[in-house]
Amino acid sequence: MNHSIQHIEKNLMTIKGQRVLIDRDVATLYGVETRDINKAVKNNPDKFPKDYVLELTDTEKNEVVENFHHLQSLKYAKTNPKAFTEKGLYMLATILKSKQATEATFLIIETFAKLRALQKTVTAASSTTGNKKNTLLKKSGELMADLLDQDMTETESKTTLELNFAVLKLKHTTKRKK
Repeated sequence: MNHSIQHIEKNLMTIKGQRVLIDRDVATLYGVETRDINKAVKNNPDKFPKDYVLELTDTEKNEVVENFHHLQSLKYAKTNPKAFTEKGLYMLATILKSKQATEATFLIIETFAKLRALQKTVTAASSTTGNKKNTLLKKSGELMADLLDQDMTETESKTTLELNFAVLKLKHTTKRKK
């Protein structure tokens, strides 16, 4: 499987206030057809409550098509796609028992965990000062490097990552050796 945390993170979107993956992207990750994903949901309605899988409205579908170029073909789809929350993705993995689905689920878990940790450290850093702030900023930089540099070959090099948030500016330099 040639998917990575970066691949999953790139396809994550926020719909109705939740981070989700569209059924088509989930199917690609799990190595199945989109119809298999939707069939699993239809055949197991008790396993997919409202906060596990969302049916996109026409407006949301149009927004997804506009903002995610790899989903352009959804523009002409007769039905609106489904969007899976983190919980829905885990539940889906229990139904689709392929090796690829299991490996993809591990990547999904890691992606969501790292995004939560990053959010937590950035929030904490914005309300802290002194050495503790520096420690939190360093941790944030390391988490971002993990998210962004997962599959890169490590050599004697420096990576500088700079992000501007409304409440803080984060600049982190990492030097990695092979």
